[in-house]
Amino acid sequence: MSDFKITTPGFDGRFPHINATRRCWQNYVDFHRCVNAKGEDSPICKQFFQAYNSLCPVDWTARWDEEREEGRFPVNFEE
Repeated sequence: MSDFKITTPGFDGRFPHINATRRCWQNYVDFHRCVNAKGEDSPICKQFFQAYNSLCPVDWTARWDEEREEGRFPVNFEE
C-alpha cells in the first residue's frame, strides 16, 4: 500500500455556519494570495491548497484557473 493519505480540512473559525461553497472560494483565493506573498513552499500556503483542493469541485477550480490566466478572475491576488 502506498503512503497516500486522505484528509479533510479541519474546523475553520471564519466559517462556523456557512456552507462549503464560500469556504472553498475563500481558501482558493487565500492560497493564491499566499503564494504571491510567501511562495508555493510555504506550509501555510500548502494548508490553503489542501483545503480548497478537498472542498472545491475540480470543474470550479479549472474554470477559476483559466480566468486567472486570462486576467478575468474577480479578485486581486496582490492584496
